[in-house]
Amino acid sequence: MSDCLFCKRDVLDLRLENELCFAIYDKYPVAPLHTLIIPKRCMVTPFELTSDEQAQLFALAHQCSVEIATSDGSVGGFNFGANIGEVAGQKIMHVHFHLIPRRAGDIAPPPAT
Repeated sequence: MSDCLFCKRDVLDLRLENELCFAIYDKYPVAPLHTLIIPKRCMVTPFELTSDEQAQLFALAHQCSVEIATSDGSVGGFNFGANIGEVAGQKIMHVHFHLIPRRAGDIAPPPAT
């Protein structure tokens, strides 16, 4: 897609990448070091990812989580997930996963379901 922000990797500040995915800091972070993990191939939902893309996306997320936790000792956990579809909060229609570092006391824990 020519108008897709995530397809214009040459203007993005890439943190890490592998053959099929790349990582950038979120432009509007909900926490310091909030990172986006993005497949290089443009698609709207994660349900379209190939098994190779899934594996590389999770491998890159793991690599980023280790780097984040190593660089910031206050990180005690992560939220990791995707908003799928406009009604679920997806704003850029190129699948991406949020890797959000969590620190003790930064927000109230979510209710158990």
